[in-house]
Amino acid sequence: PHKKPEQRRPRFVDEMIMISDRPADIEDRAVPGHWEGDLIVGTSNNSAIITLVERTTRYVLLGHLEGDHTAEEVRDVLIPLMGTLPEHLRGSLTWDQGCEMAAHKQFTIATDIPVYFCDPHSPWQRGSNENTNGLLRQYFPKGTDLSIYGEQDLELVAQRLNSRPRKTLEWDTPAE
Repeated sequence: PHKKPEQRRPRFVDEMIMISDRPADIEDRAVPGHWEGDLIVGTSNNSAIITLVERTTRYVLLGHLEGDHTAEEVRDVLIPLMGTLPEHLRGSLTWDQGCEMAAHKQFTIATDIPVYFCDPHSPWQRGSNENTNGLLRQYFPKGTDLSIYGEQDLELVAQRLNSRPRKTLEWDTPAE
């Protein structure tokens, strides 16, 4: 039998901030610095890459996960990855409800970046990231062992995407 919403256990130990509670200035994409994130997973779920996309400029950052993609490992890659950004570009992060973000509270404490979570089964709430993941599959096809790609490989792919003109940006590149 299905449980009523009030009978369900929370997904994470720390309470999630839902996308519906996200401020309006994030929603309208007027101010840069708000990111959407996800993982692309390799063959047999043995390898993964963190993908971050800035909502206004569509600028891409990629993070390499060495082994598993546990919450702690994702947190430990996300913190320095977001730390490379200037402070004015560290506004917020929107993620799905995957178990890899169970350490979201620790990430927020370490970076002062709030994490907002999409509703279950609602990938369109992170549309920029879903689109970018589709573009990334040109470089990392499904069924590929992602562990063979190092930081330099990911940086090269990110540079290519960031220098690729986008229709939604009136044919400017994210880097521009």
